[in-house]
Amino acid sequence: MTNTPATPAAAPFSRIKIRTGALVFCGDDVALIRRDRADSTHYTPPGGNVEDGEDLTTALARELTEELGLDTALAEGGDLMWMVDQRVTRPGPTPPPRKLHLIYRFHITPDIRATLAEQELDELPDGSHEVGVIEWIDYRKTAGLPIFPPIGPALAALTDPRAAVLDAALEAVTDENYTWL
Repeated sequence: MTNTPATPAAAPFSRIKIRTGALVFCGDDVALIRRDRADSTHYTPPGGNVEDGEDLTTALARELTEELGLDTALAEGGDLMWMVDQRVTRPGPTPPPRKLHLIYRFHITPDIRATLAEQELDELPDGSHEVGVIEWIDYRKTAGLPIFPPIGPALAALTDPRAAVLDAALEAVTDENYTWL
């Protein structure tokens, strides 16, 4: 009989994940995914985690195809807009990873928008799905929305959807300034 030592539990934020997401604009409207839960509602930009060995551009294109049905080759842009460093404790038994959110920007035409998904299904660990609703919201009205990562104020402050961003690094999201919903 061999005794194998127990694997020590990972410390919080000792792992890092990268999430690519996008602000997809059609005129002044931006696509956000609304998730309604029993005691909260929140919004996220379409996107998801980069898989092992996957490059950022491929991950972003895959996620936008999965969530919106958007072929990024038909969109204009793809420039990195913001980065958000997340170190937030969350519920559950797994120590939380540190997550780096990379938010890109695309522009589409009304004709392309008309072909995109209206719902997004997010698979849960038990195999069921959580339904997200794709909402097109005037970007200037996002400051007070519960968006994660919390980019609403920066988004609403843009002078227009194509405005240059002078500082891509937004404030880090930590337990001191954010409570997990």
